[in-house]
Amino acid sequence: MNETLLVNYRIQGQEGHGKYTFDYHSHQEYEIYFFHAGSCRYLIHNQIYDLVPGDILLMDGMTLHRPNIRPNSEYIRSVIHFSPQWIKGVLNELGSMYLLEAFQTLQHCLIRTNENTESKRLEDVIRRLAELKKLSESNNIEPETEMKVLLLQVLIIVHRLGHEEFTITPNEKTDKAEHAENIATYVQLNFMKKLTLVSIADALNLSKSYVSHVFKEMTGFTVMEYVMGCRLTQVKYLLEVEPDKPLKEIAHECGFESVSHFSRYFREKVGVTAKEYRRLRLR
Repeated sequence: MNETLLVNYRIQGQEGHGKYTFDYHSHQEYEIYFFHAGSCRYLIHNQIYDLVPGDILLMDGMTLHRPNIRPNSEYIRSVIHFSPQWIKGVLNELGSMYLLEAFQTLQHCLIRTNENTESKRLEDVIRRLAELKKLSESNNIEPETEMKVLLLQVLIIVHRLGHEEFTITPNEKTDKAEHAENIATYVQLNFMKKLTLVSIADALNLSKSYVSHVFKEMTGFTVMEYVMGCRLTQVKYLLEVEPDKPLKEIAHECGFESVSHFSRYFREKVGVTAKEYRRLRLR
């Protein structure tokens, strides 16, 4: 996604399909995710959050994340993706770069608003921003100033919420959540090596079947899907920051055993070849 701003207001999950399927993913843009209703367990990096209505997640985008939705349940959320470069000029002029600190320093955090008055105000601003964005697309106009003003309002409200008593603090985890987070942490530290369910289970002193079951239950996807997600994110990072490094070296460094497997997997997940992705990002 190359858009500077993407806004979706109160979007609903795949109703009627029985099961929600959302890829484990990362992106260049910062993300503000506002959970409104339903059931959602969210994995960001190696943290698992059971969301309640009114919860706000702030993410730097590059941190791997994925919602895990209970089958046949309601799922309503609003999402903003924005390029920090797009808004930085305004923030600099106003001396307000601190509004991006949560994304830059924390990478991700959860704000529990309990649907208070300030969160209702935030929802209203997001609704207006989504309407303006939709209008600009249908009329082929770009009211950039107004959209930046509304995004600035969003960031101010989010910053205020984050500095009140509503910011979530680490709480006691269930055994299953703790084990799933430990598995995620181990994979993140070792994805560049040859990993199997057995090697992961042995390293954590757990049984292979338990590792497989608990991770799937808590996150909604398999351990090996998570391994591949970590590898893909690192590949995308290296393609951009090391533009002269051969694709074969990048694939090997990130844990892919063959270039052909790497090429197939990258194209399947990203939609373009690794070479094309690098060209687009560097352009």
